Amino acid sequence: MGWLAAIIVGGIAGWLAEQFMKSNMGLLANILLGIVGAVLFNFIFGSVLGLYAAGASFSFAYLLAGFVGACILIAIARAVRGRA
Repeated sequence: MGWLAAIIVGGIAGWLAEQFMKSNMGLLANILLGIVGAVLFNFIFGSVLGLYAAGASFSFAYLLAGFVGACILIAIARAVRGRA
């Protein structure tokens, strides 16, 4: 996926995760959560289950991977901070 597409899709995925998890972050955090979340999802689920969400352009699978991964990251951050 190209950098511009990764930023756009990562931002959308991060924003969706932010809304779903009811957290309050900014645009940059949403983009980072979406991109890092997609990488995390691809790493974890790719090695364990053989599921990958890679694509050359905008992909619903990449958006879903970013959303799931960002939700996981938000949950981890809350657990580390001690908030439920």
